[in-house]
Amino acid sequence: MIGTPLKKGATKIMLLGSGELGKEVVIEAQRLGIQVVAVDRYANAPAMQVAHSSHVIDMLNRAELERVVRLEKPDYIVPEIEAIDTTYLLELEKEGFNVIPTARATNLTMNREGIRRLAAEELGLPTAAYRFASTLEEFRAAVDAIGVPCVVKPIMSSSGKGQSVLRDRALLERSWNYALEGARGASDTVIVEEFIPFDYEITLLTVRSTNGTSFCPPIGHRQIDGDYHESWQPMGMDPAVLAEAQRQAEAVTTALGGRGIFGVEFFIKGDKVFFSEVSPRPHDTGMVTLLSQNVSEFELHVRAILGLPVPTIENLGPAASHVILAEDQAEEVAFQGVADALSVPTAKIRLFGKPDTRKGRRMGVALCFGKDTDDARKRAEESAHAVTIANV
Repeated sequence: MIGTPLKKGATKIMLLGSGELGKEVVIEAQRLGIQVVAVDRYANAPAMQVAHSSHVIDMLNRAELERVVRLEKPDYIVPEIEAIDTTYLLELEKEGFNVIPTARATNLTMNREGIRRLAAEELGLPTAAYRFASTLEEFRAAVDAIGVPCVVKPIMSSSGKGQSVLRDRALLERSWNYALEGARGASDTVIVEEFIPFDYEITLLTVRSTNGTSFCPPIGHRQIDGDYHESWQPMGMDPAVLAEAQRQAEAVTTALGGRGIFGVEFFIKGDKVFFSEVSPRPHDTGMVTLLSQNVSEFELHVRAILGLPVPTIENLGPAASHVILAEDQAEEVAFQGVADALSVPTAKIRLFGKPDTRKGRRMGVALCFGKDTDDARKRAEESAHAVTIANV
Protein backbone atom coordinates (compact mmCIF):
# COMPACT_ATOMS: atom_id res chain seq x y z
CA MET A 1 0.00 0.00 0.00
CA ILE A 2 1.29 3.47 -0.93
CA GLY A 3 -0.03 6.47 0.99
CA THR A 4 -0.60 10.03 -0.15
CA PRO A 5 2.36 12.45 0.03
CA LEU A 6 2.21 15.10 2.78
CA LYS A 7 -0.66 13.28 4.48
CA LYS A 8 -0.59 11.30 7.73
CA GLY A 9 -0.54 8.00 5.86
CA ALA A 10 2.23 8.97 3.43
CA THR A 11 4.82 6.41 2.42
CA LYS A 12 8.11 8.16 3.17
CA ILE A 13 11.64 7.62 1.92
CA MET A 14 14.57 9.38 3.56
CA LEU A 15 17.48 9.73 1.16
CA LEU A 16 20.89 9.99 2.84
CA GLY A 17 22.95 11.69 0.16
CA SER A 18 21.32 13.99 -2.38
CA GLY A 19 23.57 14.17 -5.43
CA GLU A 20 22.74 13.53 -9.06
CA LEU A 21 22.04 9.83 -8.57
CA GLY A 22 19.77 10.60 -5.64
CA LYS A 23 17.96 13.19 -7.75
CA GLU A 24 16.91 10.53 -10.24
CA VAL A 25 15.81 8.24 -7.40
CA VAL A 26 13.61 11.05 -6.04
CA ILE A 27 12.05 11.64 -9.45
CA GLU A 28 11.14 7.96 -9.78
CA ALA A 29 9.78 7.84 -6.22
CA GLN A 30 7.69 10.95 -6.87
CA ARG A 31 6.13 9.25 -9.89
CA LEU A 32 4.81 6.55 -7.58
CA GLY A 33 3.45 8.99 -5.02
CA ILE A 34 6.20 8.55 -2.45
CA GLN A 35 7.03 11.38 -0.07
CA VAL A 36 10.77 12.02 -0.13
CA VAL A 37 13.03 13.69 2.42
CA ALA A 38 16.47 14.53 1.02
CA VAL A 39 19.45 14.81 3.38
CA ASP A 40 22.99 15.96 2.62
CA ARG A 41 25.89 17.94 4.04
CA TYR A 42 25.23 21.03 1.87
CA ALA A 43 22.16 23.07 0.96
CA ASN A 44 20.38 22.90 -2.40
CA ALA A 45 21.93 19.59 -3.39
CA PRO A 46 20.44 18.17 -6.62
CA ALA A 47 17.99 15.75 -4.98
CA MET A 48 16.83 18.44 -2.54
CA GLN A 49 15.59 20.44 -5.52
CA VAL A 50 12.96 17.79 -6.36
CA ALA A 51 12.20 16.33 -2.90
CA HIS A 52 9.27 17.28 -0.67
CA SER A 53 11.59 18.46 2.11
CA SER A 54 15.25 18.43 3.05
CA HIS A 55 17.78 18.65 5.88
CA VAL A 56 21.40 19.80 5.85
CA ILE A 57 23.47 17.85 8.37
CA ASP A 58 26.78 16.09 8.84
CA MET A 59 25.68 12.49 8.26
CA LEU A 60 28.82 11.23 9.98
CA ASN A 61 27.55 12.91 13.16
CA ARG A 62 25.38 10.40 14.99
CA ALA A 63 23.48 13.01 16.98
CA GLU A 64 22.50 14.98 13.87
CA LEU A 65 21.53 11.84 11.99
CA GLU A 66 19.45 10.60 14.91
CA ARG A 67 17.65 13.94 15.16
CA VAL A 68 16.38 13.92 11.57
CA VAL A 69 15.46 10.22 11.64
CA ARG A 70 13.41 10.67 14.83
CA LEU A 71 11.81 13.79 13.41
CA GLU A 72 10.82 12.32 10.04
CA LYS A 73 10.17 8.66 10.99
CA PRO A 74 10.72 7.38 7.45
CA ASP A 75 9.39 4.07 6.18
CA TYR A 76 12.61 3.55 4.25
CA ILE A 77 16.11 4.89 4.91
CA VAL A 78 18.01 4.89 1.60
CA PRO A 79 21.76 5.60 1.78
CA GLU A 80 23.10 7.13 -1.45
CA ILE A 81 26.69 8.02 -0.48
CA GLU A 82 29.47 6.64 1.73
CA ALA A 83 29.82 9.51 4.21
CA ILE A 84 27.26 8.24 6.73
CA ASP A 85 27.52 6.90 10.29
CA THR A 86 26.74 3.36 9.16
CA THR A 87 27.22 1.96 12.66
CA TYR A 88 24.18 3.96 13.74
CA LEU A 89 22.23 2.54 10.79
CA LEU A 90 22.83 -0.92 12.26
CA GLU A 91 21.22 0.25 15.48
CA LEU A 92 18.27 1.80 13.67
CA GLU A 93 17.67 -1.43 11.79
CA LYS A 94 17.55 -3.35 15.08
CA GLU A 95 14.87 -0.90 16.23
CA GLY A 96 12.75 -1.78 13.21
CA PHE A 97 13.71 0.89 10.68
CA ASN A 98 14.01 -0.40 7.11
CA VAL A 99 17.51 0.43 5.81
CA ILE A 100 18.00 -0.19 2.07
CA PRO A 101 19.23 -2.69 1.10
CA THR A 102 20.30 -3.58 4.66
CA ALA A 103 22.33 -1.77 7.30
CA ARG A 104 24.95 -4.51 7.12
CA ALA A 105 25.29 -4.11 3.35
CA THR A 106 25.74 -0.35 3.74
CA ASN A 107 28.25 -0.81 6.53
CA LEU A 108 30.32 -3.42 4.68
CA THR A 109 30.41 -1.70 1.30
CA MET A 110 31.29 1.72 2.69
CA ASN A 111 34.54 0.12 3.83
CA ARG A 112 36.72 -1.50 1.16
CA GLU A 113 38.24 -3.75 3.79
CA GLY A 114 34.86 -5.16 4.79
CA ILE A 115 33.63 -5.88 1.27
CA ARG A 116 36.97 -7.25 0.04
CA ARG A 117 37.20 -9.67 2.95
CA LEU A 118 33.60 -10.78 2.35
CA ALA A 119 34.16 -11.33 -1.37
CA ALA A 120 37.62 -12.89 -1.31
CA GLU A 121 37.90 -14.56 2.07
CA GLU A 122 34.31 -15.64 2.80
CA LEU A 123 32.85 -16.14 -0.68
CA GLY A 124 36.07 -17.14 -2.44
CA LEU A 125 35.59 -14.80 -5.40
CA PRO A 126 38.62 -14.07 -7.58
CA THR A 127 40.08 -10.63 -6.81
CA ALA A 128 43.35 -8.81 -7.24
CA ALA A 129 45.89 -9.67 -4.54
CA TYR A 130 45.66 -7.11 -1.73
CA ARG A 131 47.03 -5.92 1.59
CA PHE A 132 45.79 -3.36 4.12
CA ALA A 133 47.97 -0.78 5.85
CA SER A 134 47.32 1.67 8.70
CA THR A 135 50.81 3.09 9.09
CA LEU A 136 53.48 4.19 6.66
CA GLU A 137 55.63 1.25 7.73
CA GLU A 138 52.78 -1.19 7.03
CA PHE A 139 52.23 0.54 3.70
CA ARG A 140 55.85 0.02 2.69
CA ALA A 141 55.57 -3.65 3.60
CA ALA A 142 52.31 -3.98 1.65
CA VAL A 143 53.85 -2.44 -1.47
CA ASP A 144 56.85 -4.77 -1.13
CA ALA A 145 54.48 -7.76 -0.91
CA ILE A 146 52.22 -6.76 -3.81
CA GLY A 147 54.90 -5.21 -6.01
CA VAL A 148 54.74 -2.25 -8.37
CA PRO A 149 52.80 -1.15 -10.21
CA CYS A 150 50.01 -1.38 -7.64
CA VAL A 151 46.76 0.44 -6.97
CA VAL A 152 46.44 2.42 -3.73
CA LYS A 153 43.05 3.49 -2.35
CA PRO A 154 41.64 4.69 0.97
CA ILE A 155 39.35 2.02 2.38
CA MET A 156 36.65 4.69 2.69
CA SER A 157 36.22 7.03 -0.29
CA SER A 158 34.20 7.52 -3.47
CA SER A 159 34.52 8.84 -7.04
CA GLY A 160 38.22 7.99 -7.22
CA LYS A 161 39.19 10.29 -4.33
CA GLY A 162 42.58 9.34 -2.93
CA GLN A 163 43.14 6.62 -5.54
CA SER A 164 46.42 6.32 -7.43
CA VAL A 165 48.55 3.83 -9.33
CA LEU A 166 51.96 3.60 -7.70
CA ARG A 167 54.54 2.84 -10.39
CA ASP A 168 57.70 4.16 -8.70
CA ARG A 169 58.67 3.33 -5.12
CA ALA A 170 60.26 6.78 -4.90
CA LEU A 171 56.72 8.19 -4.85
CA LEU A 172 55.55 5.87 -2.08
CA GLU A 173 55.05 8.54 0.59
CA ARG A 174 53.22 10.80 -1.88
CA SER A 175 50.80 7.96 -2.70
CA TRP A 176 50.26 7.25 1.01
CA ASN A 177 49.50 10.88 1.81
CA TYR A 178 47.22 11.25 -1.21
CA ALA A 179 45.18 8.24 -0.07
CA LEU A 180 44.75 9.62 3.43
CA GLU A 181 43.76 13.06 2.11
CA GLY A 182 41.06 11.49 -0.09
CA ALA A 183 39.53 9.34 2.65
CA ARG A 184 35.97 9.82 3.83
CA GLY A 185 35.56 10.16 7.58
CA ALA A 186 38.37 9.48 10.00
CA SER A 187 39.81 6.44 8.22
CA ASP A 188 43.60 6.01 8.33
CA THR A 189 43.73 2.67 6.48
CA VAL A 190 44.51 2.08 2.81
CA ILE A 191 44.25 -0.94 0.55
CA VAL A 192 47.13 -1.85 -1.74
CA GLU A 193 45.96 -3.92 -4.70
CA GLU A 194 47.72 -5.87 -7.41
CA PHE A 195 47.58 -3.99 -10.71
CA ILE A 196 45.68 -6.16 -13.18
CA PRO A 197 46.29 -5.24 -16.85
CA PHE A 198 42.65 -5.94 -17.68
CA ASP A 199 41.18 -5.98 -21.17
CA TYR A 200 38.13 -4.02 -20.01
CA GLU A 201 36.02 -3.35 -16.94
CA ILE A 202 32.27 -3.54 -16.50
CA THR A 203 29.50 -2.63 -14.14
CA LEU A 204 26.90 -5.36 -13.79
CA LEU A 205 23.79 -3.74 -12.33
CA THR A 206 22.17 -6.42 -10.19
CA VAL A 207 18.65 -6.08 -8.81
CA ARG A 208 17.35 -7.93 -5.75
CA SER A 209 13.56 -7.71 -5.67
CA THR A 210 10.44 -9.72 -4.94
CA ASN A 211 11.12 -11.39 -8.33
CA GLY A 212 14.49 -12.67 -7.15
CA THR A 213 17.76 -11.55 -8.74
CA SER A 214 17.82 -9.79 -12.12
CA PHE A 215 20.68 -8.39 -14.20
CA CYS A 216 20.91 -5.44 -16.54
CA PRO A 217 22.93 -5.91 -19.72
CA PRO A 218 26.62 -5.30 -18.89
CA ILE A 219 27.87 -1.72 -18.97
CA GLY A 220 31.37 -0.92 -20.19
CA HIS A 221 33.04 2.13 -18.74
CA ARG A 222 36.20 4.19 -18.73
CA GLN A 223 37.61 5.98 -15.71
CA ILE A 224 40.03 8.87 -15.42
CA ASP A 225 41.85 9.22 -12.08
CA GLY A 226 39.55 6.57 -10.64
CA ASP A 227 36.33 8.41 -11.53
CA TYR A 228 33.72 7.51 -14.14
CA HIS A 229 34.15 9.47 -17.38
CA GLU A 230 32.04 7.56 -19.90
CA SER A 231 29.97 4.39 -20.04
CA TRP A 232 28.19 2.39 -22.70
CA GLN A 233 25.67 -0.42 -22.96
CA PRO A 234 25.68 -3.17 -23.97
CA MET A 235 29.30 -4.18 -23.47
CA GLY A 236 30.06 -7.07 -25.84
CA MET A 237 31.14 -10.10 -23.80
CA ASP A 238 31.69 -13.80 -24.34
CA PRO A 239 28.54 -15.52 -22.96
CA ALA A 240 30.59 -17.73 -20.63
CA VAL A 241 32.45 -14.73 -19.22
CA LEU A 242 29.17 -12.86 -18.67
CA ALA A 243 27.70 -15.91 -16.95
CA GLU A 244 30.67 -16.00 -14.57
CA ALA A 245 30.26 -12.30 -13.78
CA GLN A 246 26.57 -12.91 -13.08
CA ARG A 247 27.45 -15.83 -10.82
CA GLN A 248 29.83 -13.68 -8.80
CA ALA A 249 27.40 -10.75 -8.68
CA GLU A 250 24.61 -12.97 -7.41
CA ALA A 251 26.91 -14.49 -4.77
CA VAL A 252 28.02 -11.15 -3.32
CA THR A 253 24.57 -9.49 -3.46
CA THR A 254 22.93 -12.53 -1.88
CA ALA A 255 25.48 -12.36 0.94
CA LEU A 256 24.68 -8.67 1.44
CA GLY A 257 20.92 -9.28 1.30
CA GLY A 258 17.98 -6.90 1.20
CA ARG A 259 16.24 -5.31 -1.76
CA GLY A 260 17.44 -2.73 -4.27
CA ILE A 261 19.96 -2.30 -7.05
CA PHE A 262 23.67 -3.03 -6.66
CA GLY A 263 26.44 -1.78 -8.94
CA VAL A 264 28.92 -4.68 -9.09
CA GLU A 265 32.22 -3.88 -10.79
CA PHE A 266 34.53 -6.40 -12.46
CA PHE A 267 37.85 -6.47 -14.29
CA ILE A 268 37.89 -8.80 -17.31
CA LYS A 269 41.17 -10.32 -18.53
CA GLY A 270 40.70 -12.89 -21.29
CA ASP A 271 38.25 -15.42 -19.89
CA LYS A 272 39.02 -14.43 -16.27
CA VAL A 273 36.61 -12.36 -14.18
CA PHE A 274 37.94 -10.48 -11.14
CA PHE A 275 35.56 -8.96 -8.61
CA SER A 276 36.47 -5.33 -7.87
CA GLU A 277 33.82 -3.48 -5.84
CA VAL A 278 30.10 -3.29 -5.17
CA SER A 279 27.86 -0.31 -4.35
CA PRO A 280 24.46 -1.08 -2.76
CA ARG A 281 22.67 1.66 -4.73
CA PRO A 282 22.49 3.10 -8.25
CA HIS A 283 25.88 3.44 -9.89
CA ASP A 284 27.27 6.46 -11.73
CA THR A 285 28.18 4.36 -14.78
CA GLY A 286 24.51 3.30 -14.83
CA MET A 287 23.37 6.79 -15.81
CA VAL A 288 23.44 5.44 -19.36
CA THR A 289 20.30 3.46 -18.45
CA LEU A 290 18.34 6.73 -18.42
CA LEU A 291 18.37 6.23 -22.19
CA SER A 292 19.50 2.68 -22.91
CA GLN A 293 16.94 0.55 -21.04
CA ASN A 294 13.17 0.15 -20.87
CA VAL A 295 13.53 0.77 -17.11
CA SER A 296 16.41 2.84 -15.74
CA GLU A 297 18.52 1.76 -12.79
CA PHE A 298 16.68 4.39 -10.73
CA GLU A 299 13.22 3.03 -11.47
CA LEU A 300 14.50 -0.48 -10.78
CA HIS A 301 15.86 0.67 -7.40
CA VAL A 302 12.58 2.31 -6.36
CA ARG A 303 10.49 -0.66 -7.48
CA ALA A 304 12.70 -3.05 -5.57
CA ILE A 305 12.66 -0.88 -2.43
CA LEU A 306 8.86 -0.78 -2.41
CA GLY A 307 8.46 -4.50 -3.05
CA LEU A 308 6.99 -3.92 -6.51
CA PRO A 309 7.62 -6.32 -9.40
CA VAL A 310 10.60 -5.74 -11.67
CA PRO A 311 9.88 -6.28 -15.37
CA THR A 312 12.10 -8.01 -17.88
CA ILE A 313 15.03 -5.62 -18.38
CA GLU A 314 15.68 -4.83 -22.04
CA ASN A 315 18.39 -2.83 -23.78
CA LEU A 316 16.77 -0.47 -26.30
CA GLY A 317 19.86 -0.13 -28.48
CA PRO A 318 23.57 0.77 -28.34
CA ALA A 319 23.87 3.82 -26.08
CA ALA A 320 26.52 5.78 -24.19
CA SER A 321 26.94 8.45 -21.55
CA HIS A 322 29.71 11.02 -21.20
CA VAL A 323 30.27 13.37 -18.27
CA ILE A 324 30.16 17.16 -18.41
CA LEU A 325 32.93 18.43 -16.15
CA ALA A 326 33.71 21.82 -14.63
CA GLU A 327 37.07 23.40 -15.35
CA ASP A 328 37.18 25.92 -12.51
CA GLN A 329 35.91 26.62 -9.01
CA ALA A 330 32.93 28.96 -8.78
CA GLU A 331 30.10 29.80 -6.40
CA GLU A 332 27.64 30.18 -9.28
CA VAL A 333 27.78 28.88 -12.83
CA ALA A 334 25.82 28.97 -16.10
CA PHE A 335 25.82 26.50 -18.97
CA GLN A 336 26.55 27.50 -22.56
CA GLY A 337 26.31 25.39 -25.71
CA VAL A 338 23.25 23.43 -24.62
CA ALA A 339 21.58 23.91 -28.02
CA ASP A 340 24.72 22.63 -29.75
CA ALA A 341 24.84 19.63 -27.41
CA LEU A 342 21.24 18.74 -28.21
CA SER A 343 21.89 19.14 -31.95
CA VAL A 344 23.98 15.95 -31.92
CA PRO A 345 21.75 13.17 -33.33
CA THR A 346 19.79 11.28 -30.59
CA ALA A 347 21.38 13.38 -27.83
CA LYS A 348 19.82 14.10 -24.47
CA ILE A 349 21.58 15.89 -21.63
CA ARG A 350 21.02 16.04 -17.91
CA LEU A 351 22.34 19.07 -15.98
CA PHE A 352 22.45 18.21 -12.31
CA GLY A 353 21.86 21.65 -10.80
CA LYS A 354 24.75 21.56 -8.34
CA PRO A 355 24.88 24.93 -6.54
CA ASP A 356 28.62 25.47 -7.00
CA THR A 357 31.55 23.78 -8.56
CA ARG A 358 35.26 23.03 -8.52
CA LYS A 359 37.71 21.80 -11.12
CA GLY A 360 36.80 18.31 -12.30
CA ARG A 361 33.39 18.25 -10.60
CA ARG A 362 30.72 16.33 -12.51
CA MET A 363 28.01 18.83 -13.47
CA GLY A 364 26.00 16.91 -16.04
CA VAL A 365 25.94 14.03 -18.48
CA ALA A 366 25.25 13.60 -22.19
CA LEU A 367 23.38 10.51 -23.40
CA CYS A 368 23.22 9.22 -26.98
CA PHE A 369 22.13 6.23 -29.04
CA GLY A 370 24.34 5.13 -31.93
CA LYS A 371 24.64 2.60 -34.74
CA ASP A 372 26.86 0.67 -32.35
CA THR A 373 28.45 1.48 -28.99
CA ASP A 374 31.50 3.09 -30.62
CA ASP A 375 29.23 5.43 -32.55
CA ALA A 376 27.17 6.14 -29.43
CA ARG A 377 30.35 6.98 -27.48
CA LYS A 378 31.51 9.42 -30.17
CA ARG A 379 28.14 11.16 -30.19
CA ALA A 380 27.95 11.36 -26.39
CA GLU A 381 31.46 12.80 -26.22
CA GLU A 382 30.63 15.38 -28.91
CA SER A 383 27.47 16.39 -27.09
CA ALA A 384 29.17 16.62 -23.68
CA HIS A 385 32.07 18.67 -25.03
CA ALA A 386 29.67 21.13 -26.66
CA VAL A 387 28.61 22.30 -23.20
CA THR A 388 30.83 24.86 -21.50
CA ILE A 389 30.48 26.10 -17.96
CA ALA A 390 30.87 29.81 -17.31
CA ASN A 391 31.37 31.56 -13.97
CA VAL A 392 28.68 34.18 -13.30
